[in-house]
Amino acid sequence: MDGAALVRRYYDALDDHEYETLAGLLDPTFVQQRPDRTFESREAFVAFMREKRPNPDTSHDLAELVVDDERGRIAARGRVLEGEAELFEFADFFELADDSICRLETYSR
Repeated sequence: MDGAALVRRYYDALDDHEYETLAGLLDPTFVQQRPDRTFESREAFVAFMREKRPNPDTSHDLAELVVDDERGRIAARGRVLEGEAELFEFADFFELADDSICRLETYSR
């Protein structure tokens, strides 16, 4: 799977509550950093998304992906929606390795 397809599948898995698929997209060493917290493992991230996400009934509307296949990096920009209502905008910065996501930095407003 190419990097852009991998990132799109990540958002689909989140939106469709496919947590086993989500875990399969993440490297065992996965780390996510965001301003309010850091997840130090794939298991912690998936557990949060499955059990503690403040609003699980949202979707991601991607506006743009910027792909640097040579360095294994992708930047994504979009909106998180609840139905048709925009909750916030986000920017995600992915680092990929061996067809999986190994690092994610997330920013929102």
